[in-house]
This record gives sequence, structure tokens and C-alpha cells, in this order.
Amino acid sequence: MKVQIYIIVILLLCIGSSGVDDNLKYLKQKPPSTTPEVFAPGLISKTNEYEFGSVFNKDATEFFYGVTINGKEEIRYSKLIGTEWSSPKTIMKHEKYGYNDPFLSPDERRLYFISIRALDGVGEPKDYDIWYAERLDTGWSEPINAGSNINSEADEYYISFTNDGTMYFSSSKINSNFDIYTSTYKNGKFQKAVALSDAINTSHYEADVFVAPDESYVIFCATRPEGLGRGDLYISFKNDDNTWTKSVTMGDVINTKGHELCPFVTKDGKYFFYTSNQDIYWVSTDILEHYRQ
Repeated sequence: MKVQIYIIVILLLCIGSSGVDDNLKYLKQKPPSTTPEVFAPGLISKTNEYEFGSVFNKDATEFFYGVTINGKEEIRYSKLIGTEWSSPKTIMKHEKYGYNDPFLSPDERRLYFISIRALDGVGEPKDYDIWYAERLDTGWSEPINAGSNINSEADEYYISFTNDGTMYFSSSKINSNFDIYTSTYKNGKFQKAVALSDAINTSHYEADVFVAPDESYVIFCATRPEGLGRGDLYISFKNDDNTWTKSVTMGDVINTKGHELCPFVTKDGKYFFYTSNQDIYWVSTDILEHYRQ
């Protein structure tokens, strides 16, 4: 009896709270250490493509990411079916507009993304707006604009959410270099967006923001004089009084002379994904505690 109980406990530990064997999650890739590694080389990250903006669902059984092909962005998707992952397929693309920076809503019923799509869906490309598609039994709905409390006549980039549905995103509507904003979600509608404090926003470029679901920290891309390259990743933690710590660079462990962007931390809190020099990387979130110091 003791042996049977022991085996059951081991199986439960392997399967995890989602009911899926941990070894099957994350495209069955070997988990990284605190040294960043290219994610799924040859399968997702390919030398002849530009991959970015990756996101997993909470169970780590669905994977969405952006790819640029001949100057046009599209969103690809792979899913765990039984014990095997499906080959990545394109689920959103348009010959005129392009779609990228996918991110799931907290309930995972919507897939958000950005696009230069015209509001009527047929006109000439415009500035970047934030859009979403609703999950249907047959796939995804036609794109729906996130509305005027989010979008402006300028560009809006990237999307992430807190547990209560507050959206974090960036916009160039005031600072042409981009600042980071938040918008709460009440009664089925996003409220007027508010810029974050100068602990995060500066006169320089701040965009591509990921917020922890409990809103305890943000990671974002910035271009600042002290940076290492075209764009570096920075991090800021929330204080007990709801203010933000002064953002700090994630240093040369993450940043390079190239371009780092599109941060994302998995719902289980284990892995930090980001794009570096046109490939997707991942690393253990154990490194985040270093910056809290």
C-alpha cells in the first residue's frame, strides 16, 4: 500500500495542477537554467525568420507567437494534442495589414494583438492599434478594435494583463518615443488609460511592457543613453504603497548590443521569455530576484 501511495504522489507531482504531465508542456523542451537559451531552436526559433511576441496559455498547452515574413507580420500557433505538439501553423495574417504581439486575456477567451488594420477592415493601413479576436468553437472571430480609451491616432504597442483584467500597453500619443499606460476593465469596457509614473516613463522610448498578473512587477523594453543596444529590457517592482521602484536595466545577462523586446513570464511563474536579435529566448525566473535586490 505504501509503495502504491508513493507512486501516486510521484505521478501527481509530474502531472501538476493542470492535469498535464510537466514533461509535455512548453513544446516538450528541456527547462532552462538562469542562463538564457534559444527556445525550441529549429522548430520555433529559426535562423531565416524573425520570431517575437510569444505567449503560452496558463496550462502551457497552447503557444502563440509572431513571425515576420517578407516584411509582413503573422501570428502562429501550436497546441499540445495528446502527447504531441502540433506543427506551428499561421492562424492570423493579412496581405495588407499584418498582425503581431499576441497576448491572451486573463480568461483566455480573447487573443489580443496589434495591427495597422483599417477600422473598416478594407481601407488603407493606419497607425498601430490594439485589437482582439474572440475564441469560437470554429477558431477565432474577425478582429475587433479595443476602442478609443485604448487606441489613439498615434501608435499603440504590445499588451499584457493583471489578474483583474487591467491592461498594460504602450502608446506614442503624448511622447512620440512611447510611454507605458494602464487601463482598468469595468462593466465590459476599458476605462480611460493612465500613464505610469516617471519611475518607469521617461523622455526616452518605453514600450513592450509585461506586467505580472498580481501587478508586483513590470518588465519592458526601453532605449536609454546607458543602454547596451538598440533596445534593452528593464524591470521595476511595486512597493507596498503602490508606487513603483525606479526601473533598472536587466544588464548583460539579458541585454546585448542588439535588440531585446517582447517580455513574457509564464502563468506558473517559472520561465521568462523574450525576443533577442530576432529569436525567442527563455530563462528561469530565478534571475528576477537578483534585480529585486
